[in-house]
Amino acid sequence: MPETIAGITIPDTELVRAATALVRAAADDTIFNHSRRVFLWGSLKLAARGLTADPELAYVGALFHDLGLTPGYGTTTQRFELDGADAAQNFLLDHGRPEHDARTVWLAIALHTTPEIPLRLPPEVAVVTLGVETDVLGFDLDEITAGQRTAVVAAHPRPDFKNRILRAFHQGMADRPDTTFGTMNDDVLAHFDPTFQRQDFVDIIRDSAWPE
Repeated sequence: MPETIAGITIPDTELVRAATALVRAAADDTIFNHSRRVFLWGSLKLAARGLTADPELAYVGALFHDLGLTPGYGTTTQRFELDGADAAQNFLLDHGRPEHDARTVWLAIALHTTPEIPLRLPPEVAVVTLGVETDVLGFDLDEITAGQRTAVVAAHPRPDFKNRILRAFHQGMADRPDTTFGTMNDDVLAHFDPTFQRQDFVDIIRDSAWPE
């Protein structure tokens, strides 16, 4: 029987069950519960805006969006967002979803820390950013009723979430500091590591190979 939380139904499909099992095995409670809340918040916000998304794609995008922060899926060579996006794309292709669907979810995850742009893209992309901005940043909470907030947090608690997610970000990026250039992620490394040196965009331009 499908599970419904705050009026949002978790799709009861083989694909969704496989996604849940994969992320549940790879992630701790902080990342897993956050990822489920991202699906729920994003779906609630889409509904409040009169939009709908393919529920399976929305679910996989939400569940995989922070998978790159986990030991089993994180790399040291690219942004953690790309690790999760690559994993989701491969997962969807392996489960028979077409390339277009897999690429859409790839974009949803790859862009989820890039402000504004995902919200101009299809709902299957926007839903992840909407959910992340709600759960991490508390944006536009007025679009979600008090009853809906209570139901979601009861199903997926957020004990000391602000501190725990910041630690998860740091642990997932500390061994690839150069990948945070041009993103908000360098704020996390600067907060936790006083020796972290940010790259400066102006210096990169001035020090480029062009002779003038």
